[in-house]
Amino acid sequence: MNAKDRIIVALDVDNLDRAKSLVEMLTDYVGGFKLGLGLIYLILASIVAPKDDEEAQANFRKIRELFSVLDIKKAFLDGKFDDIPNTVGAAARVVARMGVKMFNVHASAGIDAMGAAALAAVAESKGKSLVLAVTVLTSREENEGNLTFGGPTKARVLQFAREAKLAALDGTVSSPQELGLLGKRRELAGQVRVTPGIRSSDAPADDQKRTMSAGEAIKAGADYLVIGRPITAAADPVAAAKKIAEEIAAALEE
Repeated sequence: MNAKDRIIVALDVDNLDRAKSLVEMLTDYVGGFKLGLGLIYLILASIVAPKDDEEAQANFRKIRELFSVLDIKKAFLDGKFDDIPNTVGAAARVVARMGVKMFNVHASAGIDAMGAAALAAVAESKGKSLVLAVTVLTSREENEGNLTFGGPTKARVLQFAREAKLAALDGTVSSPQELGLLGKRRELAGQVRVTPGIRSSDAPADDQKRTMSAGEAIKAGADYLVIGRPITAAADPVAAAKKIAEEIAAALEE
């Protein structure tokens, strides 16, 4: 896997034209694109809530144009399913049938719900769609773990990762600051590790709390980096993506 293939660009935008433009601009310089809740619901709203049929048809054309340039096999559908096992399994079947590269389930939904998603992925995509467990969101500060989970954040991330392994999920989504901990655990060997919260030392953290640079995250054991604003909000997104790919390549050599 090349350095650029480890970059997944988060299409966290509120405009279908902007999403398409970013895909066209970056597709040769990154490994894939994340479709988050904002874009997912934007697509839904553009179909069901236009003012008239003409607008609905125009919106539908924009959606088709977006997916004509976005290879669904390189897409990470970031739906963060968190519900009862039957509901999670039903949603996972639909997504796996689409043929996405990966999708995710909140580990807090429990082992049975994660297992239902894993079974759906095997049944519908023959295991080609990776299923990831979302552990603790990167917007949560370390000391918030005690308030939410009754224990340290890192301990909860480790527990979630173990439960994901028991549920036969392919990997986890965690902040880069937990990568070293997860990598040391022999029982978690083979898990794919995807991490958001990538920020350079001179960039604003925004609403991300537990962050690292791209190179640091790769050295800590990340397989894929989900990166949004440092690329999509850059004056030159292609140059930003290239710079991050170079940083990843240097980290891999080390």
